[in-house]
Amino acid sequence: MAKFFSAISISPLMASALLLLGLLMATLDTTGAQIGVCYGMLGGDLPSKPDVIALYKQNNIKRMRLYFPDGEAQEALRGSDIELMLGILNPDLQRIASSPAEADRWVQENVKKFGDVKFRYIAVGNEERHCWSWPWRPNQGSFRQDYRQIFLDPVINFLNENQAPLLVNLYPYFAIEGDRQIPLEYALFKAAPDTVSDPPLNYQNLFSAQLDTFYAALEKANGGSLEIVISESGWPTAGGDGALTNVENAKTYNNNLIQHVKKGTPKKPDRPIETYIFAMFDEGNKDGPETERHFGLFSPNKNPKYPVDFN
Repeated sequence: MAKFFSAISISPLMASALLLLGLLMATLDTTGAQIGVCYGMLGGDLPSKPDVIALYKQNNIKRMRLYFPDGEAQEALRGSDIELMLGILNPDLQRIASSPAEADRWVQENVKKFGDVKFRYIAVGNEERHCWSWPWRPNQGSFRQDYRQIFLDPVINFLNENQAPLLVNLYPYFAIEGDRQIPLEYALFKAAPDTVSDPPLNYQNLFSAQLDTFYAALEKANGGSLEIVISESGWPTAGGDGALTNVENAKTYNNNLIQHVKKGTPKKPDRPIETYIFAMFDEGNKDGPETERHFGLFSPNKNPKYPVDFN
């Protein structure tokens, strides 16, 4: 789970990958703004795919992120009003980007075949590289110059030309886990006004500061007009320092996140932030640190681990 980088990733075959994006964009509905939830499947004893779709509906969750095509889940989404962000797995990128025919085949099999599913975005890969730094002062944000030359500038130019958003995974939890000098209240949207000053702007929460850092980096890379979609954000309930990873902090973070993203950030105050919470369920089969397996909102029996108001 990358901490901040875009869910739109870049294979070495840049031109063909961008062609794939171009083929997909004509199929997507990109209106409105809602909270979504990521549907990861790397857990044991998870409910059936139709039951999961029903759980989204019961909780008024209007958007879903799938990390790869899944025919059963997409069949269950047919005719629903749930909008879907569909991912392409990183190992598949080179094959799909190898030719227009491969790209078209992927679109036919995984998008056009499901014409009555409301596709919103295609995430072309996920978490390939972490290419920027988060300083305390958001206006100092910038991308690594070597990464800009390798792949960022072409992607930014493509998204600018097509008025498409950049997808970013953003986690205040990982920032505070790495720097315990950051106040917990600041990460949980509970800080006092003007906690961090970056004249002429002031910041009351870490999420806005991180996001405005990314906006500042985009401005320095000719991407200041791009919209950002937060394709992952969340808080673990276990697996780390108990003072951080507990149910109460996860409940506070996610409920406050849902309310906060309606408002925008100090740099973009009038721009609601489309955001996807990670994740629907704990994923006990994931690799990596123990916290990676404890981000779920619901238990496998479909009961909520804590109350979340999606209304």
